Amino acid sequence: MTETGLKRALAALSRALTAVGAPFMIIGGIAVVARGVPRHTDDVDATVWGPGLDLEVLHRQLAAEELVFRIDDGLAFAEQNQILLLIHAPSKVEIDLSLAWLPFEETALKRAPRERLRGIVVPVARAEDIVIYKALAWRDRDRSDIVQLMALHRDDIDLERVLGVVTQLADAMELSERARELTRLLRPGQS
Repeated sequence: MTETGLKRALAALSRALTAVGAPFMIIGGIAVVARGVPRHTDDVDATVWGPGLDLEVLHRQLAAEELVFRIDDGLAFAEQNQILLLIHAPSKVEIDLSLAWLPFEETALKRAPRERLRGIVVPVARAEDIVIYKALAWRDRDRSDIVQLMALHRDDIDLERVLGVVTQLADAMELSERARELTRLLRPGQS
C-alpha cells in the first residue's frame, strides 16, 4: 500500500466520521506509528462511539466518501459484530471501524489528542489506551507493539489502570488468563 493511499483513505474516513458527528479515534498500527514505534501498516483501524449512532446514516456518509463494505451484507455484519469491514475503493486501503460501547472506550475517545497523521489531523488513541486494545487482541504483532509502546511511554502509562481495565474486559470476554499474560509480558518474573 502506498503512503498516498493511506493518506487518502484516512482523509475519507475522517470526513465521513466528522460529518456523522460521533466521537472517533484512530487505533491500531497507524496509532502505534503515531506514538513513535517504527513499523509498517497497510490498513486503518478506527473506532467510533456507538450509542446513538444510526448505522444507516453512517453507512451513507461512508459511501459518500467511497468507503464501501468489503463483505456481503456488511451492515448486517456490523450490527451483529460491532465492526464495519470497509475498503476505500479508490486506494484499496482496508479499514476496520469498530463500534465503541464500553466505559473504557468512552474515556479513551474523550482523551484522544488530535494528531497530524499523513497530513490529516485526526484524534489518535493515547499510548496507554492502545496498550489496552492490543492486550485484548493479543496477536504476535500486538505483543510486540505493547513492548515497544511501553519502552517509549512507560512514564506516561498508568500500568495499574491498564492491568485493571484489561482484567475487567478479559474476564467479560472469558479470557481470564490475559491479565496474567500481560503482567508476564510487562513485568517478567512477577505474575
